Amino acid sequence: MDPKSLRRPVRARDPLGRPIPVGDPRAVDPVDESPRAPGPTLDEAQRLLDQGRAFSAHEILEARWKSCPPGEREFWQGLAQLCVGITHGQRGNLVGAARLLRRGAARLRDYTGPAYGVDPLTVAQWAENAAADPADTERHLRLRH
Repeated sequence: MDPKSLRRPVRARDPLGRPIPVGDPRAVDPVDESPRAPGPTLDEAQRLLDQGRAFSAHEILEARWKSCPPGEREFWQGLAQLCVGITHGQRGNLVGAARLLRRGAARLRDYTGPAYGVDPLTVAQWAENAAADPADTERHLRLRH
């Protein structure tokens, strides 16, 4: 079967990942959700985070999480959950944001496998701080320090 036929239909979305009507000027380009190697995954996720597109960064990290070796799933899933938490904060769902940021932090805090230039404990601490005040949209996640 052609891998492209397994992809989700592309929906027009705003920068926060909310579906919007086709042709809406707020639409952002969809991301390629094809699995990438670890380095390019982190690079693309960071580029999207830098643009305020945490939802799209989540899609990139989720693609890696679903295709990575079993021993790395906690790491990639934790990073993806942080991006979903940021997205909830951007959308004003502060309770959901805090919950997801803490859940992602817990996955990273316990992770001991390869981290590809990410310090899981530093990122987990960032997430705990962000969970304490998820309305602070000026706080910016850096995956690699």
